[in-house]
Amino acid sequence: MCAGAPALAIEIAVVVNPKNPATRMFSEQASQFFLGKSSMFVPLDQAEKSPIRAEFYQKLSGKDISQVKAAWAKIVFTGKGVAPAEMHSSAEVKKAIAADVNAIGYIEKSAVDDSVKTILVIP
Repeated sequence: MCAGAPALAIEIAVVVNPKNPATRMFSEQASQFFLGKSSMFVPLDQAEKSPIRAEFYQKLSGKDISQVKAAWAKIVFTGKGVAPAEMHSSAEVKKAIAADVNAIGYIEKSAVDDSVKTILVIP
């Protein structure tokens, strides 16, 4: 495999609690929550080294993990927010979302089930 080849190229679903009133979201809107520019939802991140996390941020915002971490470090340092909680699997993301109507996360589209509601698919 070449060094420049994409790691996964999977479809990623942005998901919320089924009781959350949101039904659809644009990538630009989702980016606001995951980059700390809006506190309307509580973002949940995948593990730092997981391939889905790198692909999600690249596709959503064009940023790599180091750029995302730098953005959150500034937000946390200035007291304007708290970095997203880090989950270690899509199953953990779904469990956390099931417990919090205001949570938003991302998982492989193939992992979506009745415990979450998809509001955006990133191809």
